[in-house]
Amino acid sequence: MEDKKELFISAIILTRDEQHNLPACLESIKNYVDEIIIVDSFSTDSTIEIASKYTNKIYQHKFINQAQQFKWALNNIDIANEWILRVDADERWTTEGFAELREIIDHDLADGVSVKMKMYFMHRWIKHGDFYPNFFLRVFKRSKGTIEDRLMDEHINVTGRTIMSNIDVIENNYDRQNNITGWITKHNNYATREAIEFLSIKYQLRSIETIANLVGGKTERKRWLKENLYYKLPLFARAFLFFLYRYFIKLGFLDGREGFIYLLLQGFWYRFLVDTKIYQLEKIAHNERRDIRDVIMEHYGMEL
Repeated sequence: MEDKKELFISAIILTRDEQHNLPACLESIKNYVDEIIIVDSFSTDSTIEIASKYTNKIYQHKFINQAQQFKWALNNIDIANEWILRVDADERWTTEGFAELREIIDHDLADGVSVKMKMYFMHRWIKHGDFYPNFFLRVFKRSKGTIEDRLMDEHINVTGRTIMSNIDVIENNYDRQNNITGWITKHNNYATREAIEFLSIKYQLRSIETIANLVGGKTERKRWLKENLYYKLPLFARAFLFFLYRYFIKLGFLDGREGFIYLLLQGFWYRFLVDTKIYQLEKIAHNERRDIRDVIMEHYGMEL
């Protein structure tokens, strides 16, 4: 493939202090899309300066969660193209990936395209533990796609034809400073949102959109199993079971020390932290005989 813009597609990237990740991300897509849109959450580093070298379509909007930020972009920005490419700052596309995507778009083979996230942690590909292939819908027709209104783990939902491609998208799932502190901080924030999402479902605090479908694709099945099996298991015990399942049954141990560290952190510590936050919020609400909404608002400033 020649090194030139070939796809009439708009890439949307949500950013917040991504100066370490953004250059490699933008370099990987700049020659293959004809529009790059940055939606920034008031970064305090050089994110905006870096982005301005690649595009003049830079917007700033107060961050609430990824779903609302992305939805704001779709509804409020003058987007040039029908095809949308959703990209996170820590993701990298390849020449081969864009070659396959061009075939799909040129021949109108689908309204949405799922790609395989090839995740790296501590510079090692996490291949086992049910992490690969892990499909996420990242490319879609704007007229056919919407994003789930969720606090955490939101997905694009497409009305129309979707395909699971062979496109590998590299995800550098470590952190922007190349140390583990940023990863822990990020996942602590994720745990808060997931705990509140769980309580929202349990106590019917807000309407939650979901792509859960037992007979759907892998992503839809995983969401169904999470909502209808994992969430039905006892607090804390499910974190242990999840780690054991991924490490032994799904062969996570084959990814060496880095795989062990990642599975212990993401497959156990993170899930245990989510349950801890659920337990704490419910205990306060029970002991003080307060509405769970008020407790969430007091502790995390989130109004439901």
